[in-house]
Amino acid sequence: MSTVNPQPLWQPTAERIAEARITRFQAWAAEHHGAPADGGYAALHRWSVEELETFWKAVTEWFDVRLTTPYERVLGDRSMPGAQWFPGATLNYAEHALRAAGSRADEPALLHVDETHDPRPVTWADLRRQVGSLAAELRALGVRPGDRVSGYLPNIPEAVVALLATAAVGGVWTSCAPDFGARSVLDRFQQVEPVVLFTVDGYRYGGKEHDRRGIVAELRRELPTLRAVVHIPLLGTDAPDGALEWSALTAADTAPVFEQVPFDHPLWVLYSSGTTGLPKAIVQSQGGILVEHLKQLGLHCDLGPEDRFFWYTSTGWMMWNFLVSGLLTGTTVVLYDGSPGHPDTGAQWRIAERTGATLYGTSAAYVMACRKAGVHPSRDHDLSAVKCVATTGSPLPPDGFRWLHDEVRHDLWIASVSGGTDVCSCFAGAVPTLPVHVGELQAPCLGTDLQSWDPSGNPLTDEVGELVVTNPMPSMPIHFWNDPDGSRYHDSYFDTYPGVWRHGDWITLTSRGSVVIHGRSDSTLNRQGVRMGSADIYEAVERLPEIKESLVVGIEQPDGGYWMPLFVHLAPGATLDDDLTDRIRKTIRTQLSPRHVPDEIIEVPGIPHTLTGKRIEVPVKRLLQGTPLEKAVNPGSIDNLDLLAHYQELARTRP
Repeated sequence: MSTVNPQPLWQPTAERIAEARITRFQAWAAEHHGAPADGGYAALHRWSVEELETFWKAVTEWFDVRLTTPYERVLGDRSMPGAQWFPGATLNYAEHALRAAGSRADEPALLHVDETHDPRPVTWADLRRQVGSLAAELRALGVRPGDRVSGYLPNIPEAVVALLATAAVGGVWTSCAPDFGARSVLDRFQQVEPVVLFTVDGYRYGGKEHDRRGIVAELRRELPTLRAVVHIPLLGTDAPDGALEWSALTAADTAPVFEQVPFDHPLWVLYSSGTTGLPKAIVQSQGGILVEHLKQLGLHCDLGPEDRFFWYTSTGWMMWNFLVSGLLTGTTVVLYDGSPGHPDTGAQWRIAERTGATLYGTSAAYVMACRKAGVHPSRDHDLSAVKCVATTGSPLPPDGFRWLHDEVRHDLWIASVSGGTDVCSCFAGAVPTLPVHVGELQAPCLGTDLQSWDPSGNPLTDEVGELVVTNPMPSMPIHFWNDPDGSRYHDSYFDTYPGVWRHGDWITLTSRGSVVIHGRSDSTLNRQGVRMGSADIYEAVERLPEIKESLVVGIEQPDGGYWMPLFVHLAPGATLDDDLTDRIRKTIRTQLSPRHVPDEIIEVPGIPHTLTGKRIEVPVKRLLQGTPLEKAVNPGSIDNLDLLAHYQELARTRP
């Protein structure tokens, strides 16, 4: 691919660079820790990976991380997996998340928005009071450090309170969104055996109420370790027999007591969107998440007390945990509970306007949907407060960059970011002091030695390779749940390059220092020996107005051949006739290469996704190779299992 893209779409002004927190951090770190004073971000990043321990020590000091016992050294063991961060140190994540209550008690910590789009504030003082009350009640229920506490909750303030109260007592939080079915939730929660379940009676989405009381009853039956169930009457129903009322547990005026736990004490369990077998139960630590998120949100996202942080997410996605960590920087966090497109496609822009969001995060898919729907954000909304629009979930295509630039604001900072549930953070993305180039992430993140490697482990520049991280990050998993010998953890990231994290994405590091993500390497297309990412094909094909969404896979044939079909979900009213087929082929041939042109273009009723919205290329590939459905996919991980029948039938009938 060409990485000659010299003209940036956006360039921060000298004033903006000077005011950025990362600029002030660099000057301070130069004075106190030997960081380079000159050379800008590139020099700071190089120092952060070459002097890893000094860098992370500087982060804890800059953000005044409160350690109740001192650490012996920053990195006790730097081997991967198994790195030991700040051994000896004790702290509490929730204590840091609520620190702003001391100085800004009456200002909003949270702004809760539902489909009425009317923001309702929760002040820092009230958030702290509710956390204190609930933490005391959890202790009274017998919750002790290390016990798991689960939430079947939408993106509402009660979910934030429950997470922080769990962390305050040293419990381990885990959550699923209420649009997850019972099997999906049980595949997750049964692994970790929670002692408390917070749940709603239902939720509102797309203008409709969805009753979940039947699923809650099933969860209670199938989770024998539960000591208590807490009922949150979002739809106004009475608590079921034996359940506790949320209001009763959060009514006291109790100062929170923060259990001081070791730096590597578990904070929460996240789940991979693994499409076969049970989801990976990924455990991250209180200290590791604390320092990683302070770095990411306070330096890379440039967030502080004057900001309002809105990211469209659900409690079943790591971005919700990342969003809640906005509290660590004293930022007001915007929680939206509802459909991203209700009552119309432009809904998220309306929420950004109504809440005064300064950093608005969404998915690349939503940006492209707005572009296709002819949404005009800046014409229809006052977005003057928005300094940055960030995207993740999949690579933002070049047309998405241009659309944001043209339709939101020409001086808009566009931050396409990439990381993963596995680290609950970003490997590359937002840097407020660097230019933005179309189709590219600005740079690798501080402390992250991000590289592109060939199969032999040689670093590449301006060439596509495997995304690897060659030094430990504090938020890397401390372990997987129910993986006593660490084999599943090791095999997930370290079996290709021993001692080096291989993430499973194709990446290009440009000679300018920017980053391009090409999609998952485990669903690589390998045509005539040339590897390519599926994201490149989606970007080209989905520019056509007739294509709503697409999916491409490459299948090795028993005779040594290679079959590469492209599945297309058409927009309403479109027809896959010879003209559209020819235009799809021509688009791919001219914008990518003749090698990318699919062998067949097949219309399908829809594209299946994981519950977190990612296209499931590998399970479709397995189905087309004849793998039975129950072995090709974990049914609880898919958003619409009925769609897979179409691919299964195609495998059966294809000659």
